[in-house]
Amino acid sequence: MVDGDGTTIERLELETAPGLTIVADVQGPADGPPVLLLHGGGQTRHAWGGTAGALARAGWRTASMDMRGHGESSWAPDGSYAIEAFATDAAQVADRLGGRPVFVGASLGGIASLVAVGEGLAPTARAVVLVDVAPRISQKGVDRITDFMLARPDGFASLDEVADAVAAYNLHRPRPTDLDGLRRNVRQRDDGRWIWHWDPRFLKSHDAVDEPADRPRGDRPPVDEPRVLGYEERLRDAARALTVPTLLVRGARSDLLEEDGAADLQELVPHARYARVDGAGHMVAGDRNDAFNQAIEDFLTDLPD
Repeated sequence: MVDGDGTTIERLELETAPGLTIVADVQGPADGPPVLLLHGGGQTRHAWGGTAGALARAGWRTASMDMRGHGESSWAPDGSYAIEAFATDAAQVADRLGGRPVFVGASLGGIASLVAVGEGLAPTARAVVLVDVAPRISQKGVDRITDFMLARPDGFASLDEVADAVAAYNLHRPRPTDLDGLRRNVRQRDDGRWIWHWDPRFLKSHDAVDEPADRPRGDRPPVDEPRVLGYEERLRDAARALTVPTLLVRGARSDLLEEDGAADLQELVPHARYARVDGAGHMVAGDRNDAFNQAIEDFLTDLPD
């Protein structure tokens, strides 16, 4: 496949567990240093379209993967969406890339990256980039994401309704005008309704019981970043164990990772660099892609051999 800039994109499929295949797009020079891009919960590998292409053109071998239960990757046969499952998948894809990969993870992908590298699942990692996530996050941001993900269990009648929902969540970003682009984040059921492109079981933690999604917010099972709340000490330990170059990127308008959470990460990882992207919320790469890419490229350029 060739993208709009003429870059060749190769499809990678890797079975990381029995009955579970991870799909990734790989681009850039075959001998380029590897970078693994991991998206946030509820997203797909296409969330990295602008960043993956920019890094590939700069000489990096980039792989953007669909996390298990998302996009074209398999839904977990056993319903396992625990942190270590995502981290193990990421480590295996990184191993397939070879060399010393840089892990770039947004939100859930950042959690997976932190565990994979900090707990030694990816011993050859060259560096880690955490995008708007850290062990300490804000409950109000958690609640807003949870509300968004649980709001439409029966899906949408049209792509216009999908665009309206996205615009209502990302108030600081213009409403999507390319409705065809939304097809990468939703799929159409046989009855014609559009639903998000992820396994509904992902909404529950690996040890949550099956309870209705309309119960009170405080009793809901964790979703994506809310998982961090139950694993904060584990993530703090993983952060303390980081010895590779580390970059934390925060959207200045994020209500999930606030300044105190960023400061806490810097205390846990004293050698970490910090970049704040003005005008961006939690979806940093999508909100301000040029500024985000510049922060990533500056960091990568400065990495030691």
